[in-house]
Amino acid sequence: MGLKIYNTMSGKKEEFIPLEGKKVGMYVCGVTVYDLCHVGHARSAVVFDAISRYLRFRGYDVTFVKNFTDIDDKIINRAIEEGKSWDEIAETYTNEYYKDMEKLGVAKPDIEPKATGHIAGMLDIIGKLMDKGYAYETDDGVYYEVGKFVGYGMLSRRDLSSMEAGARVEIDLKKRNHFDFALWKRSKEGEPAWDSPWGAGRPGWHIECSAMSLKHLGETFDIHGGGADLIFPHHENEIAQSCAATGKPFAKYWVHNGFITIDKEKMSKSLGNFFTIRDILQEFDPEVLRVFLLCTHYRSPIEFSRESLRQTEPSIDRVYSTVLRVEDYLKAFKEKAKTTKDAADFGIIVGSFRGKFIEAMDDDFNTAAAVATIFDIVREINRYLDKKPASQETKPLIEKAIADVKECAGVLNIFIKTPQQWYQSLLCAHKADITESEIEHLITKRRQARQDKDWKLADEIRGSLDAKGILLEDKDDGTIWKVKV
Repeated sequence: MGLKIYNTMSGKKEEFIPLEGKKVGMYVCGVTVYDLCHVGHARSAVVFDAISRYLRFRGYDVTFVKNFTDIDDKIINRAIEEGKSWDEIAETYTNEYYKDMEKLGVAKPDIEPKATGHIAGMLDIIGKLMDKGYAYETDDGVYYEVGKFVGYGMLSRRDLSSMEAGARVEIDLKKRNHFDFALWKRSKEGEPAWDSPWGAGRPGWHIECSAMSLKHLGETFDIHGGGADLIFPHHENEIAQSCAATGKPFAKYWVHNGFITIDKEKMSKSLGNFFTIRDILQEFDPEVLRVFLLCTHYRSPIEFSRESLRQTEPSIDRVYSTVLRVEDYLKAFKEKAKTTKDAADFGIIVGSFRGKFIEAMDDDFNTAAAVATIFDIVREINRYLDKKPASQETKPLIEKAIADVKECAGVLNIFIKTPQQWYQSLLCAHKADITESEIEHLITKRRQARQDKDWKLADEIRGSLDAKGILLEDKDDGTIWKVKV
């Protein structure tokens, strides 16, 4: 059937047909770099990282652009609070953002433009809007006159006249309309400023993305993404100014991820009900947060809690435990010339898995259903191994099953560690009262005790490790350790 995307503009799923063959231009609104990122930022980052990875997996040539807003009132205010320059604040939190994204397995987009590097492009757009009568100058800057743009509100399905009637209108004699928005702000004394035909100042927030997307993707591109909170007014304003300036459509598909909520309220810094990514990674392995976020369809809200993250851990652990089990099985496999019905049935399951994964992702990037297919095949692998299969077909079937799991999981950048790496990271996340070297030392001591037939000491060592959350598993070629989840 091919890939279908829910387009916020049309309000329905549409067949994905790029503007130019297999080339895809995707622009996603990035963060304002004035503070550490919270879990809501993590969701947007993980969602669009998964989307870009899947598009590439499906053979598309993707140019993924995600910006940084590196000049803004919040940045200026933070600089004043900390007694630093605005650009020092922006650089600091850009670097902190990269640290968080690396831990979450979020790849850097192809292009990461910064607002301050595109001032000339913004001035060019503003000039065109002034010439065409869509913008006007006041004593504090330049505003876009939304009433001049036919179709304002098309993305958010808001009618301007009804919004005006129901609005709490603030007294602002500079603006012709309550909903007019700033394209250029004249700077106050001591604030950062750039020269412009309308006085020294800095750009309004909305004009930044129009200039950056135009520069790197052209006047019209395929996908524009961001959080649902950006639909109005940010993306609505982008459409109005971009289409008015170029006379062409802006983005073909609009993709928006849902909110992270706490007690049904949107997580946000303004409400004070947020957890930074750093807060959560103090307690959980980053993969737990990534899988948790992917286990809900990107358009649906996610009710966030630590308990939900704890419930995610065992599901991830089952995948890594299965990888270990498959490795052990393949090491011990002895080929027998016997064919069984079990092998044929399992072969059908294995043969259909990859197609089910693709079908899920083709349905509007349904990562929740896609991850479920991975958990399903893992369960089937274990069921099959429980039967101790030994036919000629068994080894290639198991090898194909685990290879397909790794390939599809890799598309979402999950389950890519080795099992030992998973347990090492869990050891840190759980803040276990024991180090890896201490565990290995006790395993060696226990091995010697067993050789000496000192079963009491061997049991005591196992018990002491169990009390610290460490499980031992004896195998033919030695003993491995795991972390309880």
